[in-house]
Amino acid sequence: MPNPRLGFCCKFLPQGREAETVRQMNTTTVTMAYLGRLGPEAAYDKLATVVAHNLEAAVRQIAHVASRPKLERLHRLSSDLLPGYTHPSCQEFYRDRDLRDLVETKLASAGQLAREHDVRLSMHPGQFCVIASASPSAVVNGMAEFEYHADVMRYMGYGEGWHPFGAHINIHGGAKAVGVEGIREGLGRLSETARNLITIENDEVSFGLDDLLPLADAVPLVLDLHHHWIKSGGEYVEPDDPRIERIITSWRGERPLSHISVSREDLLPDHDIHVLPDYKALIQAGIRPKDLRGHSDLMWNMAVNDLVACHLAWSDFEVEAKLKNIASEGLARHVEGQGALVA
Repeated sequence: MPNPRLGFCCKFLPQGREAETVRQMNTTTVTMAYLGRLGPEAAYDKLATVVAHNLEAAVRQIAHVASRPKLERLHRLSSDLLPGYTHPSCQEFYRDRDLRDLVETKLASAGQLAREHDVRLSMHPGQFCVIASASPSAVVNGMAEFEYHADVMRYMGYGEGWHPFGAHINIHGGAKAVGVEGIREGLGRLSETARNLITIENDEVSFGLDDLLPLADAVPLVLDLHHHWIKSGGEYVEPDDPRIERIITSWRGERPLSHISVSREDLLPDHDIHVLPDYKALIQAGIRPKDLRGHSDLMWNMAVNDLVACHLAWSDFEVEAKLKNIASEGLARHVEGQGALVA
């Protein structure tokens, strides 16, 4: 398999938190309510300005990741790149030739930059982007939102074939009421490009890892170790777990990707960093499950980091921590210090 990779999600934080660097390196947005208060020309100008900034920020983020060691060449792009893309009030703006040319040109160069430097890219729509729901309107909106992300990937050069270069768009399963068959039906309603890019991860409430395994023949599964720890009441999935092979198979030859996070530092201030948190003991101590779900600032628990280092034998990892690249770089240094896997 290719060299293992770790990466951060969506937002770049400079070590010194310089305001101008934060602004240049990260996307911004504009609300539909604000645009609605403007005349058509002013609304277009505002949207185009935000889009131009966001596209430059995406290129800067990819360039930063490309400059990192090979272990860190993985990145999740923000969903905010093209604000209002699916909103009726903005659809005409996005059909404008100048704005469309800007979007297509800049995203194409961003994708080319990523491929030249072996940076693996992903996107992760918000929790309301579902392809299966008991609510028809939720499905319609979710499908439109997912297809927007597929358009972004297509403009970047990832529109052909099965998860090209490992690119993917990850969502949760949605409402448990529809079951995995509802998800299968939703997959069938997506465009071919979207079907070739979608992945689904286990969550803490509706679809756990075991719930999703029957879909391994239809869609790549993203293992979220922290979500599973919560959902299972404290189980840590080990690399030799038989379910891992089914996850690997679901990717059909592409290297899988997984998620890692750990409960917040302030919940466990006196916890031994070299010992895996014990879910049942923490619950018995009075900590609520919903509080344990929250992500920490950094990857502070060395035992969890050791587990990730072992899993890197088969999967890349996105680090879901509040301090973004600072957290993922810390984890990368820990993995490198183990003297395994990374050339």
